[in-house]
Amino acid sequence: MKKRIVLLPGDGIGKEVMSSAKEVLTAIAEEYNHSFSFESHEIGGAAIDQYGTPLPETTVDACKQADAVLLGAVGGPKWDNNPSHLRPERGLLGIRKALDLFANLRPIKGFKNLLHASPLKEEIVAGSDLLIVRELTGGIYFGSPSERRDNGQSVVDTLAYTRYEIERIVDKAFQAARGRRGRLTSVDKANVLESSKMWREVVEEKKAEYPDVAVEHVLVDAAAMKLITNPSHFDVVVTENMFGDILSDEASVLTGSLGMLPSASLNEAGVGLYEPVHGSAPDIAGKGIANPVAMILSTALMLRYSFGLEEEAKIIEAAVQSVLDAGYHTADLQVPNGRKVGTEEMTKLIVDFIRTQNASKCIASCYY
Repeated sequence: MKKRIVLLPGDGIGKEVMSSAKEVLTAIAEEYNHSFSFESHEIGGAAIDQYGTPLPETTVDACKQADAVLLGAVGGPKWDNNPSHLRPERGLLGIRKALDLFANLRPIKGFKNLLHASPLKEEIVAGSDLLIVRELTGGIYFGSPSERRDNGQSVVDTLAYTRYEIERIVDKAFQAARGRRGRLTSVDKANVLESSKMWREVVEEKKAEYPDVAVEHVLVDAAAMKLITNPSHFDVVVTENMFGDILSDEASVLTGSLGMLPSASLNEAGVGLYEPVHGSAPDIAGKGIANPVAMILSTALMLRYSFGLEEEAKIIEAAVQSVLDAGYHTADLQVPNGRKVGTEEMTKLIVDFIRTQNASKCIASCYY
């Protein structure tokens, strides 16, 4: 298989973890007889410094021609005082819009020897394995321009969705549930919001097309509570933009470290942007101690969702699981009786597993 991958290292530790991702993908290509070509472009603060914009047209053009895009991280205090159009985050929002990345997928699953780091009791978070599917380009964040009224004494924000926008994200969630444990939780606020009433109508209509998927509707406040009290209840959760933003951040703390969490943002053609959930961490950039696992797991999502390479995705996840089970960890993690390693050594351990293990023997014990 030949694929063109655009790398957007971005800012802070983005460059370091992106190097790790490239090493892992190079190993996968060699072991499984694929051909991956890589080209790097600037985004975020690095692009502002070099081109005077957080998202150069050359970056957009390259991403539109790619089979998939990997993003490291954007942002940092260096650009905090810039005007809004020259903030690094504008680059991320801009590329999502340019590629029409309407579906954000964020898997949440804890590693057994890291559960002690969760703010929840281990017996609550143990066994949690969920995927949050968030609509990414509609809703209140993209409604009519907000406005102040009555001399600034009142304000209006608009939550707007078309039926088509809801249908395509719901379809994506049903498809994801079909590939997992066959359970879908649709989260809304249908007892109050008209947009949520339409959301629930669409889910009810769509479930006839997926008779093998069990569906439940949960109000967003109840879902927030259940994420903390019984996270193992969930398989796939689908919801609108703002609810998904809040719930995915809430769920991200279940595992005890943002450094372990990957994410995917997809368009209708299957082209995706894959990135770790963590930020640019400028305070540790260049020190060689950044955790590359979330970026590496994001490459596994890319192989699965954009390229359809399930076996290759699973061997990466199995490699991460094996290395962590052996007690290796980066500085952001606290593993009793473990061995602390840097970014490069953690990457090498994962690559060594990929190169030396028979993939068919590892699939049963993989991360997902």
